[in-house]
Amino acid sequence: MISQKIQTETKRKMEKTIEIMKEELKSIRTGRATPGLVENIKINYYGSHTPLKQLANIAAPEPRLIVISPYDPSIIKDIEKAILQSELGLTPNTDGKVIRIPIPPLSEERREKIVAQIKEMTEENKVAIRNIRREANKHVDREEKNSQLTEDEAKKTKDQIQKFTHEHEVKLNELLAKKSEEILKIQ
Repeated sequence: MISQKIQTETKRKMEKTIEIMKEELKSIRTGRATPGLVENIKINYYGSHTPLKQLANIAAPEPRLIVISPYDPSIIKDIEKAILQSELGLTPNTDGKVIRIPIPPLSEERREKIVAQIKEMTEENKVAIRNIRREANKHVDREEKNSQLTEDEAKKTKDQIQKFTHEHEVKLNELLAKKSEEILKIQ
């Protein structure tokens, strides 16, 4: 029972790490317009920092254009300011009702830098997965020492935790490969 609980908790934490990586990858500029590129930019809305996706409809009607339609037109200037201050390097154009953001193509050098950044993010997430494994193994050792788990149960649990670790590292590598290909392929 304790073994199953440890495994379930470990797998849940590792899945959460994968989900965080997927969210981080959404906000990385690839040269193609996607709403995920700007949806988490924080806008100062009546004193609180609110994600853009809660304040506007965001669409990408063309491969190189993002269109933002704020629910409250009075915040257009705040949205524009937040986009300019973001690290995306994008310049919004507005007509007073709608914000249009043209997405310029990326240079080869910039693409390679972005891929290097994604590799770094992947490594950080692998370290997080390994830290989860280490904590789970410590938990197993404690339970074994307290006679809550037999030596065989502890070994089986650790083997399963290692299997989870490997599976999640493979998932991270797949995310890295997919995003890198997407970035390097775009012309």
